[in-house]
Amino acid sequence: MAGILYIISAPSGSGKSTLVAQIRSLVADLEFSVSYTTRAPRGSEESGREYHFISVAEFERMIAEDAFMEYADVFGNYYGTARKSLTDATAHGKDLLLDIDVQGAEQVRMRMPEAVTIFVLPPTPEILEARLRNRSRAEGLLDDAVIARRLAKARSEIGNYDRYRYVLLNDVLDIAVDELSAIVAVERVRATPAVHSDHEQQLNSDLARLETLAAGCRQQGIRSRLAPVLAAFGIQPDRSIATPQQAEPTATPFDTAKPIR
Repeated sequence: MAGILYIISAPSGSGKSTLVAQIRSLVADLEFSVSYTTRAPRGSEESGREYHFISVAEFERMIAEDAFMEYADVFGNYYGTARKSLTDATAHGKDLLLDIDVQGAEQVRMRMPEAVTIFVLPPTPEILEARLRNRSRAEGLLDDAVIARRLAKARSEIGNYDRYRYVLLNDVLDIAVDELSAIVAVERVRATPAVHSDHEQQLNSDLARLETLAAGCRQQGIRSRLAPVLAAFGIQPDRSIATPQQAEPTATPFDTAKPIR
């Protein structure tokens, strides 16, 4: 049984990990792909939970074996998503959520344009910086140069917001969780009503509200809310608001019989 591929991206410090954790606990039949990385674990991170922590040699062996759906070098460390994530989700008859950066998302989107793409924005540069400092302090890695580098990368990544079908403004976590839940539910009903008939029946009475929430996060629906946030990050709000690639494709179940190259 095939499923829907969801991609969620955000700059570091946007609260994406908390948002994803909430969705994983609330939404049924949604597999989460744990990425591989060569960086060292931070704080309380455990291999197999936040990431699969492996050596550079092992990562490069997997690259040579074409084991990755996507991978990238970020600040000198490899990050990648194994193809096995897709086959495992398909075998279990579930949808798949990829938590990957904009480089990885672009690689997957080029090969699977039907993927449902979601970008998470922090509400202000000040809140983003405070979150980055709190995280670095908790990890014992507080360094102004590192913070500055991460803020610069965040601004660069935010400039790609218009490459995504949906945008979430993560200023109030409960609202962002509701919006992301609505996106998942509406895309399931739109794409595979026969496969997800149980979900459709459960959500019928509330479908109008869910569709309104999801529509408010599409590029055109969220444009006015995004303008001041983008301006604060130095991003021109009016540039290329909807790309042909992501304008309004309909999600279709991914098919692991089709090779991703």
